[in-house]
This record gives sequence, structure tokens and C-alpha cells, in this order.
Amino acid sequence: MGDKVRIGIIGVGQIGKHHLDIYRKQVPDAEIVAIADINEQELDRVAEMYGIPYKYTDFRKLLERDDIEAVDVCLHNNLHMPVTVAAFEAGKHVYCEKPMAGSYRDAAVMLQKARELDRKLLIQLRDIFVPETKAARAIIEAGLLGKPYYARSTGFRRRGRPYVDGYGSAAFVQKKVAAGGAMYDMGVYHITTILYLLQNPRVLRISGKVYQETEMDPVRRAQSGYDVEELGVGFVRLENGITLDIIEAWAIHLDGFEGSFIAGTQGGIRLEPFGFFYNIGDLEFNCTVNLEAFDWRLHSLRENADAYDHPQNHWVAALQGRVELLPIAEVALNTMLISEGIYLSDRLGREVSAEEVEAMSESTAVQLD
Repeated sequence: MGDKVRIGIIGVGQIGKHHLDIYRKQVPDAEIVAIADINEQELDRVAEMYGIPYKYTDFRKLLERDDIEAVDVCLHNNLHMPVTVAAFEAGKHVYCEKPMAGSYRDAAVMLQKARELDRKLLIQLRDIFVPETKAARAIIEAGLLGKPYYARSTGFRRRGRPYVDGYGSAAFVQKKVAAGGAMYDMGVYHITTILYLLQNPRVLRISGKVYQETEMDPVRRAQSGYDVEELGVGFVRLENGITLDIIEAWAIHLDGFEGSFIAGTQGGIRLEPFGFFYNIGDLEFNCTVNLEAFDWRLHSLRENADAYDHPQNHWVAALQGRVELLPIAEVALNTMLISEGIYLSDRLGREVSAEEVEAMSESTAVQLD
């Protein structure tokens, strides 16, 4: 084990407190030195609750500390890029809440700046670290899937829109703050997991449509400023003949979707509920997997298995030099390309190329004072 990693948290709202809980409960090699938030009352309360010695209402003061090597950015989407870049320029590594940013252009800036300044960047994409994804990766690496050629990314909520359906704040459903809705909030998890398992293929073309059709409480609608999508659908052409279709719902009148899957020439994997499917001659096999035993063996037999339990565990282990940082930021950037491609396709009413998305993407970043 390396020395403890000294971290500052920027943003102590709902997500910031969730990150603090994870550090406290399952990442013993992380030491939270300081926190920053513009809400001074909440800042004081959180500092006392978690026993954090230093607090700042200006995040730049936190970045000036030379005893902090990394920061965790827990802000709304349109603040991710400017705060992350400021942290890189202050010499810090960055762990950032999902999605990567409010637009593809901003996300690309983040990754480019990380490379220019030799900083580590990781995006909070927890589904890559769950046992189902690890098992799928093991099956694919063993060659049991053959050549992947078709995949589906799905996410379902029957009535789970932030604020208007009873949880979270209105900021989650306003483009000026969040930049997007269901695609950015939940779709990012599912799309990124599929791209990760496919080894992050190049995106060629995207077609998509977004909707806001399900009724909502009229008072909450008026209060929320709700102007993002509740349902996003897409069809993506990837390199090597692979296609990916996407359906992500915050709200829809159904009782569920089939879980995300990948189909290959020799077998298929469904992530939820987990299953592996293949044929031997005329025999068809529908295989269940003991994920609990699989996870136990990983931790019993594999060095540094704890570094792959959660993105925060992985982040700290990579900063300690125990493991190589997975290229999740690169996968997250590709996911931004697809998500924004769906928005652009919807706006133009046609299929768009990856090059068009890159050229037409505009910054949604909030300008810092």
C-alpha cells in the first residue's frame, strides 16, 4: 500500500456528500483535507459532520494548497470543464462526477488539458466496476463471445425524473445547469459500459430522437424550468461493422426494458440480469453465473483487486501507483460524442457523422468569476 492520497472536494451538495461517504466507508487510503462550496452554511455543516479541517467558499483557495495532490469535482455538469481545467493548471489530478461535461467540446478540452499537463483524469462511471461488467470482460477476453457485432444500451425508469417526480433539485432538469436529461444523467452509465466492453470503438455515424411527453405535476413543471429530455433513443454505427442501439428513459409508461447486451459471432452477454448464451452444435446454452463467488475469488486470488471495486477506489490506487489508470476518460469522451450526436440528430432531423458532431459542438461551460 502506498501513502494516503490527500484530496480536496469541490462541491458538497448531494453528490459531494455521496462521494464523502464512499471515501469514509471503503477507501481507507484517501484523506480528505479540505472542501469547497459557495453555500457557506452547508459547507460548515459538512465539515463538522465529516471532520474535515479546512473549508473554502472559493474553490481556488483550495487549489492553492500544496498539500493536496488531487481534487474530486462534484458540481453540476456545465461547471465540470472550467473547474477541472483550473485544477489541472494548479497541478492537481482530477476525479470528476459524470457526465464528463455539458458538451463534447468541453469534455474534449478536459482530456486534452490532462494530456498536455500530464495529469490523471477519471470520470465517475460506477457500472464499469460492478461484478457484471467484470464478468462480461472476462468472457470477452477469453474469446468466448467471438467477434462482437451488435449491442444495445438500455436504462429504465417508469417515473424517475429529478425534482418533478419527487427527488433531487430543479437544477437537474435545466439545460443551463445540466445540459441534458436522461441521456446525461443515466444513459452515460449504460453507454459507457458497453463502449468499455467493446474496447471503445471509433464512432462513425449517429441517428437519434429525444422526447419530453409524459405528464408531470403542473406546479412542479412551472417551478422546475424543465427543458431536458425524459427519453432518448439512438442508433450508432461504430467501426468494424458494429452497431449500437440506445434507449434511456427517465419516465415511460412501461414495466421495464431488457437489460443491455452484446451479441457476438460465438456468444452473447446480457448485463442485467446477467447471462451468457452460446451454442455447441445443436445445443443452446443459457448460462447463469455465480457472481458472488467470482467476486470473492477476484479478491482472494488477484493482487490489488480492491482497486477495481469502485471508481473512487481505482482513482486512489492509481494515484498511489498500485495500478494503471483505466482509460475511462477516453470512453467517457466517446460517450459524450454519442449523446450529443443524438441531440444533434434530433435537432437536424437526420443522421449525423461523428465529424459533424465534433465540428458543431459548442461549449456549455459556465464562465467562472
